[in-house]
Amino acid sequence: MKLIKGDITKLEVDAIVNAANSSLLGGGGVDGAIHKAGGPAILEECYAIRAKQGGCKTGEAVITTGGKLPAKFVIHTVGPVWNGGKNNESMLLKSCYETSLELAIEHKVESIAFPNISTGIYRFPKKEAMEIAISTVKKFFKKRSEQISVIFVCFDEENFQLYQKGLS
Repeated sequence: MKLIKGDITKLEVDAIVNAANSSLLGGGGVDGAIHKAGGPAILEECYAIRAKQGGCKTGEAVITTGGKLPAKFVIHTVGPVWNGGKNNESMLLKSCYETSLELAIEHKVESIAFPNISTGIYRFPKKEAMEIAISTVKKFFKKRSEQISVIFVCFDEENFQLYQKGLS
């Protein structure tokens, strides 16, 4: 596992993870940045997924092309909105990482980059989200023979500092 501070849309990896909303039609934050940088191909595939299954539920993930991004794929996962921890938010966030990694393995991805899922406008506490992210990825690969290079990408200094402590 690696950690960087920067822009996930610039990374040359097999897949980047998008902290999407259930509509899959783009939004603010990392979701909007990925759709903007990736161009219309991503949105077209998101429309097709919506037509087939009606969007993406919280804790689940879907995969599209990377469009104009350096990444081959975008794995869109819908993180939980923080509601005081009373609505299974931790389990749903854990599921975001697990379902994203399952899709990555299915598509023979060798490198994947995760943003800080749900810590922006969804208000998930950053320290708890970091702990869930790191522990879930570690546990996932303990049970598997496949190995994928995982990069946590922090856009802000606060998350970067938390992940540095969490990974050390």
